[in-house]
Amino acid sequence: MGLSGRVAVVTGGGQSIGREVALALARDGADVAVLDLKEDGARETAAACEALGRRAVAVACDVSKSADVATAAERVHAAFPAVHILVNNAGITRDQLLFRMEESDWDLVLNVNLKGTYNCTKAFVRSMTKERWGRIVNVASIIGVIGNAGQSNYAASKAGIIGFTKSVAKEFASRQITANAIAPGFIDTPMTQVLPEKVRTALLERIPLGRLGTATDVAGIARFLCSEEASYVTGQVLHCDGGMVM
Repeated sequence: MGLSGRVAVVTGGGQSIGREVALALARDGADVAVLDLKEDGARETAAACEALGRRAVAVACDVSKSADVATAAERVHAAFPAVHILVNNAGITRDQLLFRMEESDWDLVLNVNLKGTYNCTKAFVRSMTKERWGRIVNVASIIGVIGNAGQSNYAASKAGIIGFTKSVAKEFASRQITANAIAPGFIDTPMTQVLPEKVRTALLERIPLGRLGTATDVAGIARFLCSEEASYVTGQVLHCDGGMVM
């Protein structure tokens, strides 16, 4: 179990991609702190990790609020002596064409997706520097690479995460801390399940592998990036999009 003795923090861990990432890391031996806006979801994921024989804690947290993240970090550090892995997965969408987009929706998406990544990284990277070992994995999006009509706020937040990841990778490399991003394409999650069938069909025509991705597809990449095998990989953006963007 390659991550035995390691502690991972997964944000947005109460469902979908975050839950699968938490479970993948637990299967690999890591203890897990599950952060989510909805505490019930976090508890369900933590219980599933415990069923795999790992220690786990569930913490309700709004990652967009620095005070919330500080409190969450205190709870995590009270449960575990150190944090070695951080997966910044929490994210939202508020799609709208630019002319119709409310400033509040712009601010909310940037605050959760980008500021949340900053808040959590700042809160947990100090422990990694003390351990002189760490893995930071930020869930970006293919939309942050290519853009998309009606998603200027989401695209900006995910592009920001990519730039943030590269900067953090350079800043902490001397402490043997890696930082990488995953750019999922269209993944079969609650976000995409609400799309009309006509839109889903059009999406599939753009994906060479002919299917939407799964949360497990993304979790497998996160698991690799957190492993010893990825110790020489940092500052990278790994696409998980079925070949949609090449």
